[in-house]
Amino acid sequence: MPFLPMPHPCAPSPLIQRDTPAWRLQVWVSFGIAVCCCTVGLAWLPGERMEQAFMVMGYVFCLSAVFMLAKFVRDNDARRGADTPMFKLVVWGGFAVAVGLTGWGLWSMEINPTYQAFLGVSWLYLITTAFTLAKMLRDRHEADLAEARWQGRREATAAMGSAPSVSSAAAASDKAAKPVAE
Repeated sequence: MPFLPMPHPCAPSPLIQRDTPAWRLQVWVSFGIAVCCCTVGLAWLPGERMEQAFMVMGYVFCLSAVFMLAKFVRDNDARRGADTPMFKLVVWGGFAVAVGLTGWGLWSMEINPTYQAFLGVSWLYLITTAFTLAKMLRDRHEADLAEARWQGRREATAAMGSAPSVSSAAAASDKAAKPVAE
């Protein structure tokens, strides 16, 4: 970790970029709408129970793969080579398999093309909003960490300024130990 100088106790806080409340609301509302569209589409999915179960599992698999891939990419962007090549294969492979099988399932289902299009668009909407949600949550976490680090440094600097130095404490103890000549 690089050396960062201690801030002065009265120094203004550093610029910590945070998302606006309007953006956070938009991300959560978009994700909620995507989940609702997928839920409605899958709840009234025509066909056999096995096809319905396959599609629900595919959507859940895609959703979990999106969050895992978003975390993997962000972690490896911050720390080069943080994960092993095998884990990279598992993450990217899992995402590809989830998207591939779910897409294949949607394409091969014998249902009304309009309904198929609704399921496909809501599925893609779910994937994109999940990536956006993952980024927003990670950004908030990183901003909270940066703010906590800054606050800790500020408190440490203030404590160092108010605590007596080692040399003044030693001089005070020497003065107390020597008898004063009157």
